[in-house]
Amino acid sequence: MSTDLRTLEPNSLWNHFADLNAVPRASKKEEEVIEFMMNFGESLGLETIKDHIGNVIIKKPATEGMESCQTLVMQSHLDMVHQKNEDTVFDFSREGIRMLVENDWVRADGTTLGADNGIGVATIMAILSSTDIAHPAIEALFTIDEETGMTGALELKGGMLSGTILLNLDTEDDRELTIGCAGGVDITANGGYEQMELQGDYAGFKLMVKGLKGGHSGMDIHLGRGNANKIMNRLLFRIDRELDLRLVSVDGGGLRNAIPRESSAQFYIGESQKENLIKLLQVEFDLLRKEHSTTDPEIEFEIESFDENVKVVHPLFQKQMIRSIYACPNGIYRMSPDIEHLVQTSNNLARVLVKDGAYEILCLTRSSVDSEKDDLAQAIESTFRLAGAEVTTSGSYPGWTPKPSAPIIKTMSTVYEEMFNEKPHVNACHAGLECGIIGTNYPDMDMISFGPNIRGAHSPDECVQISSVQKFWKYTLEVLKRTPKRA
Repeated sequence: MSTDLRTLEPNSLWNHFADLNAVPRASKKEEEVIEFMMNFGESLGLETIKDHIGNVIIKKPATEGMESCQTLVMQSHLDMVHQKNEDTVFDFSREGIRMLVENDWVRADGTTLGADNGIGVATIMAILSSTDIAHPAIEALFTIDEETGMTGALELKGGMLSGTILLNLDTEDDRELTIGCAGGVDITANGGYEQMELQGDYAGFKLMVKGLKGGHSGMDIHLGRGNANKIMNRLLFRIDRELDLRLVSVDGGGLRNAIPRESSAQFYIGESQKENLIKLLQVEFDLLRKEHSTTDPEIEFEIESFDENVKVVHPLFQKQMIRSIYACPNGIYRMSPDIEHLVQTSNNLARVLVKDGAYEILCLTRSSVDSEKDDLAQAIESTFRLAGAEVTTSGSYPGWTPKPSAPIIKTMSTVYEEMFNEKPHVNACHAGLECGIIGTNYPDMDMISFGPNIRGAHSPDECVQISSVQKFWKYTLEVLKRTPKRA
């Protein structure tokens, strides 16, 4: 870690972020960070609670003169997306994030940074540990597993919180105040397939697609970035149509909420067709580079030989699988007809693994309209069932319906305009925030989400802007001072 980071202002926030990033905190593997947060709250002498699922709640009384204000719930999630570049040697289960300060940005060395949502967590920690910040009574809620199912928010019981206003610190643009978001559902298609011994004279190849930007499958889906799984499948489809393709395996993408950046496939081609394969691929590579020159200018393709003697996929399954992946919707499905520039419904074809007689395909479907989310999920389910897959849906969570007239929204808009001489962008987003889920058990709680500038979340390009964190910090402190009073 660069020692420069601990000298940045606001000093307390950055030091808490550095401490947090020294703790492994993958989704569904949050044991260490839960213990870290419990120890933190208890060390301050504050009431610290761990619920049955692992969410941590730390309560801090109001400072003098703020006792009559409404109790604030300040909420962020503890887990982070673990992604790294292919050539980066890093063990997320044991190592702390290696952070770098570069001009006005903090990034990681070849991995995700964890600013999503670590900056939010660190901000709340800095307020909890402060002795000179004016604030109302605070219930700090640190949820788990936001990135791969939102199970922390889904399992949060009613009655745990008394706050009437929730500040979610998980937005990635410091000009935005988010008051609504999309819901989502996970789709998994899997099964087995027959393998065959290869007969005849064949040459083996490994094909790789990499260098794509990737990014957050909610916040970045409107940017039209390439999906490595769809690109690889397009190449395999062309080879299968023109040549004697005998597929061995496909391995592309990773987490559901990350746009896939890399994919690899192994296959055989008739020995006499090697020259035709290279010519065909060069044409396709050129087309794909042109198509993605704006969104993914660093896209790369590699083709190399391999001489292992391994089993191949049965030809019938090969055709079924390639065509079903081709037919699977990916990217924007529908824009909102009511809110300008808002993606209403989308799908991310996040993971394709075909290997050793078994396959698995993972999607994340999002929508701010639950019925449309269900409709697209059924279309995707039907696509893969036609190829013989077992398809399951899980982890469904609701969207968050905006309440634009809530007093806290008016207060925060006014504060922003006074401090920065411009109006904030009050909007809804296509990402899945926990507010809608929390609201199911706390329907009377007013909610708003905001945060500093974070770019490239869910990818190794993730970075957070130092000057924006400073702006966000000053804004947050002023919002605390202006918390509406109890009725």
